[in-house]
Amino acid sequence: MPSPEDTSIPVEYLTTARLGEKGQITLPKAYRDTVALEVGAPITVLQLGSGLLLIPEDTRFRALCDQIATTFARHGVEADDLLSTLPEARERVVARYYPQLVERERARPRRPRP
Repeated sequence: MPSPEDTSIPVEYLTTARLGEKGQITLPKAYRDTVALEVGAPITVLQLGSGLLLIPEDTRFRALCDQIATTFARHGVEADDLLSTLPEARERVVARYYPQLVERERARPRRPRP
């Protein structure tokens, strides 16, 4: 797993867009070409404080999610079955990638619960 210093999200100013009459904006052609967006491509819009984050939805990712859901359904795996495994899985991931946090937690004195 890369360390936080190794990962960077490229931030680049592309253009200033104007909101159209129907609330539409036009994404710069260079960006559309770079991420292979075509007319009608789905884009997820997230609100971050007073800003918006636009994320192109990749159809390959959606197809992978559909395949996983189909496989789980075929084997009778329910959402609750998966959700019940999360606490243990989370502990394994934390222990593997953040052992210093586990040691710090073990060293912390526990207060008795009332």
